[in-house]
Amino acid sequence: MRPPQNWQSARVTLAITAITILAWLAVTLTGQEQPAAMMGGFVPERLHALHGGALVAALLITPLTATLLHSGLIHLGFNLLVLLFCGRMVENILGARGMIILYLVGAYAAAAAHYLGGSTDPFPMIGASGAISAVIGASAMLVGKNKVRIAHPLLARWLNALWLAAAWILLQVLIGYTIQLSGPRIAVAAHIGGFLAGMALANPLLLLKWRGA
Repeated sequence: MRPPQNWQSARVTLAITAITILAWLAVTLTGQEQPAAMMGGFVPERLHALHGGALVAALLITPLTATLLHSGLIHLGFNLLVLLFCGRMVENILGARGMIILYLVGAYAAAAAHYLGGSTDPFPMIGASGAISAVIGASAMLVGKNKVRIAHPLLARWLNALWLAAAWILLQVLIGYTIQLSGPRIAVAAHIGGFLAGMALANPLLLLKWRGA
């Protein structure tokens, strides 16, 4: 499938991009980067000290607020560039509802994978790359071309998608070093979790769109 000729069928993608930019500007212009990261980022270690409503709030809210926080302009710009490129294609296929579900589930899947990868990590996970990984994973299943030459077409598509996942994670690691983040703080598990969620949701969300049409 081709990308849409205009952005009318990518309103959710544009809305997510605009909200993310506004959130970054609000935090950056007020000089609240560090407090915002600690309050709005997803911190695995913090979950052990919370109980009841506070724990539920942290589990429900911080995976989403973390997507609105970025460590710098390079981090923000690269993530949103990829979101715009892949998001408009995916939204054109899955529709607005499918795109919203995909992005939200991707954010939660990324947070869950990050927690499983290090439940005692005291550093906040921030950035939209986990949720965007879900968009990329869905894109790989819906519009990606099979470059892996094996007989089984479904297996070939999955292998091709996994190659794309590896490339995406490598780019994130390189960007992390560019903005002077240490390697271990790159949330590799979150990227993998988001990507796998996107791959798994691609066809169910496509069916949901057509059944609701």
